[in-house]
Amino acid sequence: MKLPRLAINNFQFTLVVILLLISLGVVSIMTMPRSEDPQFDFPAAMVRVVYPGTNPLDMEKLVLDPLEEAINELDDIKELKGEVEDGMAVVRVEFLFGSDPDEKYDDVVSEVTRIREQLPAGIQVLSVQKMSPADVNILQVALMSETASYQELKERAESLEKKLERVVGVKRADVEAYPQQQIHIRADLLKMQAIQIGLEDLLNAIKASSVNLPGGHTLAGERRFTVRTSGDYRDLNQIRRTAVTSRNGQVIYVEDIATVSQGDALPSYQARHNGKRSVFISVVQRKGSNILAVLDQLDAAIEKFKESLPAGMSVDYVHDQGISVAKRLNNFMNSLLMGLLVVAAITLLTLGFRAAAVIVIVIPMSVVIALGWVDVAGFGLQQMSIVGLVIALGLLVDNAIVVTENVGRFLREGHDRRVAAIKGASQVGWAVVSGTLTTMLAFLPMLLLQTGAGTFIRSMPVTVVLTLLASLIIALSLSPLMASRIFSHNPVQPRALSFIDRLSDGPYTKALKVALNRPILVLLVSIGLFISSLSLLPMVGVSMFPKAEKPLVLINIDAPESSSFERTSQLTLQVEEIVKKYPVVSSVTANIGKGNPRIFYNEIPKRQVPSYAQLVVQLNSDIEQDRTELVTSLREKFDYFPGAIVTVKELLQGPPYEAPVVIRVLSDDLDKLKVWAATVAQQMTNIDGLVSIDNPLARKKIDLKVNIHREKAAMLGVPINAIDQAIRASLVGIEAGQFRGEDGDDYPILVKALGQKNPQVDDFQKMMVKSSSGALVALPHLTSIEMEDALARIQHHRTDRMSRVTADVAPGFQAEAVTNELIEVLDQQGWPEDVSYQIGGEQEKRKESFGGMGQVVLVALMGIFAVLVLQFKSFSQPAIIFAAIPFAMTGSILALLLTGHTFSFTALVGLTSLVGIVVNNSIILVDYANQLRHAGHDLTSSITESAKTRLLPIILTTLTTVGGLLPLTLGGSSMWAPMGWSIIGGLLVSTLLTLFVVPVLYLLFTRRVPVTRHG
Repeated sequence: MKLPRLAINNFQFTLVVILLLISLGVVSIMTMPRSEDPQFDFPAAMVRVVYPGTNPLDMEKLVLDPLEEAINELDDIKELKGEVEDGMAVVRVEFLFGSDPDEKYDDVVSEVTRIREQLPAGIQVLSVQKMSPADVNILQVALMSETASYQELKERAESLEKKLERVVGVKRADVEAYPQQQIHIRADLLKMQAIQIGLEDLLNAIKASSVNLPGGHTLAGERRFTVRTSGDYRDLNQIRRTAVTSRNGQVIYVEDIATVSQGDALPSYQARHNGKRSVFISVVQRKGSNILAVLDQLDAAIEKFKESLPAGMSVDYVHDQGISVAKRLNNFMNSLLMGLLVVAAITLLTLGFRAAAVIVIVIPMSVVIALGWVDVAGFGLQQMSIVGLVIALGLLVDNAIVVTENVGRFLREGHDRRVAAIKGASQVGWAVVSGTLTTMLAFLPMLLLQTGAGTFIRSMPVTVVLTLLASLIIALSLSPLMASRIFSHNPVQPRALSFIDRLSDGPYTKALKVALNRPILVLLVSIGLFISSLSLLPMVGVSMFPKAEKPLVLINIDAPESSSFERTSQLTLQVEEIVKKYPVVSSVTANIGKGNPRIFYNEIPKRQVPSYAQLVVQLNSDIEQDRTELVTSLREKFDYFPGAIVTVKELLQGPPYEAPVVIRVLSDDLDKLKVWAATVAQQMTNIDGLVSIDNPLARKKIDLKVNIHREKAAMLGVPINAIDQAIRASLVGIEAGQFRGEDGDDYPILVKALGQKNPQVDDFQKMMVKSSSGALVALPHLTSIEMEDALARIQHHRTDRMSRVTADVAPGFQAEAVTNELIEVLDQQGWPEDVSYQIGGEQEKRKESFGGMGQVVLVALMGIFAVLVLQFKSFSQPAIIFAAIPFAMTGSILALLLTGHTFSFTALVGLTSLVGIVVNNSIILVDYANQLRHAGHDLTSSITESAKTRLLPIILTTLTTVGGLLPLTLGGSSMWAPMGWSIIGGLLVSTLLTLFVVPVLYLLFTRRVPVTRHG
């Protein structure tokens, strides 16, 4: 290989190039974006529709079905889910990975716009949102007051919102948890009855007067004038003085039959923080920005805002992602630095000060250069990219060790420094290149993983690949150059190196000769070990992603579906009081009527109904045991909570799914759907380890059904739609127009009956409807009211009706095991032809992600094999090198079993990484054996001498890789410890067996004629 010679002969040019790359890397590190989790777009969208006062069956027919039919016509749909509750419908659509997120979002918007006219006119909210993991609130603050009105809180919150949106790096800020302001026109039904005015007369008068229709323009000679007409309402008095009708020459105005005021809408979402009434301001970070820098500016803006607050109003932090980001980045950087120190110590003890100096200098250079390339590739500094650095730390030093150790060997043989550097680097050059390529090929296919988990981890393989590339360039250029300048002519051999030499010449050589004399026995024992380890896999168990390491717990409160908003608020207060008594709890934030604003990348607020509430419980301890004990205690306390179903939820890592265990029961027959969903829920209660079981169809709901006597209505000349309109106007009101206030905001004008703030059952007795003759007819003469059972919620999966029965998994149990146990039970139930079930939750996502990783491993193996064939000009020798891979799996299984970790997705990532890592030792062993045979040695002496000579770099590279990973692995992270143990165990076992199995296979399957070495 010519690169080491060129680098040494042109050392000034080499230094300039390396320093330039390092300088660019330093600049990138200072400016590259920082965040907690990877920021990427996701090809998914959510359509949300709010249509107050509409029952689930009507919402399904009028809203959900048209929306799903339209969206389902789009291409590349992976998943389509719909859900309706009282007055609300949500459709979530996820497209195949690889689809353009912006293009698919535009497609959804176009379809929704296309069918908008088919949807009911009274819809209050129709929104289409991107479901991007990057749209997480990095900051949530509560503006609190027990005395100020919601209008005052809203105005102050919007003032802070504008200040925060001016901060560089902020995408948007949102104000939530306050009631909408409305103009209320409350009709006095008794007065209207006395003068024979119907609600429709009032509605028509307001609608006609609130329309702002431009008059156009006119010409006067050569001048052109815009004509302004009466326009919309400018103040409340104009509404009051709106003429409704005329009686006996007297004009009846709105103020004669109704009261007009501005006030809060019916409560649909309210919040408390630590027991105080609150309005939330939440902030979303702009992609590509530095979260820590953004939060510093946000903190400064909030501190300045506090100074202007009146007495009785205060601001407190609900959620600050910067705390966890700083801690996580610091932990990862500490792991990186500790790994660097471990690697430095190992090389110092084994190779001596000068060689260790070369290797230790190479490591930060490679990292800095690689981070510059990571920034250019569009990836920021977050947990995945830093984990990639930690993984690469033990790998990037391998190249430097192999080169430096070989240079040192030539020096010990008597060559001068320059010749030793050139010959030592050139001799192992192609082995280092192919070893690096094989390792890179183990990570490169991960970039093709078209799943949510694949997208989430993408920056990790990118970082590893770029770091390895940087280390390869430096190992073949700067390392021999530094060795030629730093190494002495007569290096002193460290004691550790002498020990390894004695080990190589003594016990190892003897053991190797025994193995070479009994090759079949060695192979049988090795194969037996591998097969035995596979039998241990069920004991290890499998899982998807562990729980998130956050001092945060969510508590969902589901009151009976017929509960009023006030009742839900009371129940929530009771739960708050219980939770606050725990010493580990630092704050409790209550959201009544809706889920908390999004503060975790895979936790999306799903429900907005009066009977639902959610608590965000922040803990003052980061210790996982403390969180687990709190969750277990709360679940026991709330297991039989009177008046509501209370579920305690921990945040989960990885792609979003509803719960660890999900069974989708599908049938178009609602009665059968209820029965079989209840059957599934009952079977879940019999499975040990399943907790917080939820069956949406089990929630009882009672509706008031209005039966219209159509014959009577026809006889009296009352249209059916007039009856429906009168009922809606009397209960929740009908929007009759818009009013623009002095602040420039538009407020809906709502016409409804005069009465209590919340509609009451007695209101039905006062309702009147106008007949075609103009006479008012009492509604009770045309209708009757009866109680009936109704569905609380209807769910769809790919447009089919469904009930999603969910359960969480208790500590100490595995989702895979309890799900499989449940499946065995369900398969014995004898399902009808028109009812079926599907498995969702963790198992569905795991099969999808593990299946993708299986393809990744296959692609990696094919790529590595191709590289080895090109290098060795042989098919048998790559097969020999591949013998290390099964033993890597053996080591991984044993390590996970001994440390108590399951075979999770991150452990599978570690195993996939091993495919490229473990073959490196075999490559340098086989490559040197080929060189010796090319020099004339016989087959047995070549493989024996190669194994003895390469024992030192093999041991060193293994120890440094393990040492680099140990700080991260021993850090106790439930996310990354399985990956670390998987790599460490696989590498140790495969290295040990490789030192014997590869020589045996080389002896058995290598041709007896001398080989021609490539390169």
